[in-house]
Parts: sequence; C-alpha cells; structure tokens
Amino acid sequence: MKTTRLLVFAISILLGHSTSVPLLLAQAPTTPKILFTSTRDGNREIYTMNPDGSEKVRLTQHPGNDLEAIWSPTGEQILFVSDRDDFRHRGTRDLYLMDPDGSNVRRVFKKKIEAWRTDPTWSPDGKQFAYNSIDWGRLKITLYIAPLGEQDSEFLVSGSFPAWSPDGAEIACSVGGRLVLINIRTSAQKRLLPRNVEFFQRFPSWSAAGDKLAFAWNKHPLPPPDAEREVHAVWKDKITIYIINRDGTGLQQLIEEAGPYAQYPELSPDGNTVLYTQEVNGDFQIFKLDLNSRVRTQLTHINGWNTGGDWFDPAYALPVSPQPKLLTTTWGTVKKK
Repeated sequence: MKTTRLLVFAISILLGHSTSVPLLLAQAPTTPKILFTSTRDGNREIYTMNPDGSEKVRLTQHPGNDLEAIWSPTGEQILFVSDRDDFRHRGTRDLYLMDPDGSNVRRVFKKKIEAWRTDPTWSPDGKQFAYNSIDWGRLKITLYIAPLGEQDSEFLVSGSFPAWSPDGAEIACSVGGRLVLINIRTSAQKRLLPRNVEFFQRFPSWSAAGDKLAFAWNKHPLPPPDAEREVHAVWKDKITIYIINRDGTGLQQLIEEAGPYAQYPELSPDGNTVLYTQEVNGDFQIFKLDLNSRVRTQLTHINGWNTGGDWFDPAYALPVSPQPKLLTTTWGTVKKK
C-alpha cells in the first residue's frame, strides 16, 4: 500500500510539470524508419515507413497540410512544417514539433509572423535548428538559426534549403541558386561547383560521415522566359540527382535525365543509399537507389503526392545524453564573440 501511494504521488508530480512529461514519454524508434509526406488520405499528412517501403503509418491527423518532417538527432522528436493554425485563411506555414508516434504536437514559436517558416534542419547536437523564412510579399527567402526552446532567431544568410553538416561546422544551402557551404562561426561561403556552371542547385543532403552531399540540379542553361511552354517542360525534366565530395571533387550524376525530373534527395545514415522523389504517371513516388549496386527500388505506390523522406537509424543516432565532443556552442554565443 505504501509503495502504491508513493507511485501515485510521483505520477501526480510529473503530471503537474507538463513540460517534463513529453520528454519522459517520447521514445525513439528502435528500428530504421523513414519520414515522408503523402496525400494518399486527402491532404498532405506525415507518415513513417520501413526502409523497404513496408509498414506505412500515418502520424498526423489534421485538415491542414503537414509536410517536411525531419527526425531529431536522438529520434525522440520530429520537427515539421504545417499550416494547421491558418489553413482556413492564408495557409501560412510554420514549424511544429511532435513525438515519434505523432502525439504531443506543439508550435515551435509562440509568435506568429506573416512570413512562412519552412525547410527545417537540426544541428547535430539537437540544441539548435535552422530554417527558411519566406516573405512572399517581397519575394525574399532568408535563412535563420534558432536555439531549441527559445524564441530568438539569428539571421545567417539569404539562402534556401539548409542542411546542417554532421560535425556542426557548416550549413549547406542554395544561395543565388548555387550550392554553398556556410561556415557557422564566420559566415564565410564556399561554392561547391565552379562559377561557370549553371545554377539551380538545391535540396542538399549530407552523408552521416560528412564527406559527401547529394543534391538536385539541372546543369543545362535555363530557357528564356518567352520560350515555348514545351521547352520549359523539357528543361524541368532534366532536373536530377547528383552527389559530390565535401571539397567539391568527385561530382557524379546518380539518376539519368531521361524521364520525369527527380528531386528531394536524402542520403541514408550509412551513406550507401539515396532516397528521391520522381513523377510516375502523373503521381509523385519515392524511390531509393543503392549507390553500390545502382539498383533502384520504388517505395511508394499509392496515387497522389508521395514526397520527401528523412531517414532515422538507431545505429547512427545521437545518444540521449549528448557527448562532450559534439558541437554545443549555440549560435547566439558565437554571434557575441
């Protein structure tokens, strides 16, 4: 009886501290899982599946659009984009967090803004994240860094599609349509491809070792604005997936240009596989490519939009207690120096 009373008392304390309960109850997947977005049930919702495409599970249940979901480094949280608080009006998109089973959905920022907050990426220690702010009125896209759990964001660069490097030192993003690495401490920019190549490089994704990046690119000159619609359609279909070393060497084309365009590449944690999205008979489906055998496998088959993909593998996850060697300096501290 005494033990039961103590247990009830302990539970009551936990329930009284609501901010602590989600952290205690959230549990990371024990097997590899892929997050993706699909319209198979009507609007855009977030799902998980196994790396072979099996066991698809719907996580979000809302009439708004939920998309761009990414795993935290420990796998205990999911950061995603949604217009759920404004879907009946302007559809302004913002950032949200939820547990791995889709529960405990909450806004990241208390303050709402007119601009969209999109394209989130975690820092490797899970203490910060970067995201895009899209101001449609001024057609301006900027990249910010924010500490998790705080409201202040710091401007980094006018760029899009950020991807934080595994060592925490750089963020890969698209600046002026060209793939660059932004040094977190100095804001210095480094181009990965020569200036004379065509732009339209986007959606970078790091290997877990941090030595390679996959990205989408159309290497052909952009047609003039007054060109025929068919010309632009042909140009668009030549967007495909490439991989490159961190130092800018070893550029390889992974997917052929023949057929519909490919986008949203995501390297697996072991670096041996890349996910990507491609059109199939008017629908968008998710594929994976084995970088060693070059065998391609279609993971989704339901009609509609099946896009994106973020890969979590417990074998490559950050320990629940961050290690001292990992980056722990917050962006705000760096800015003060």
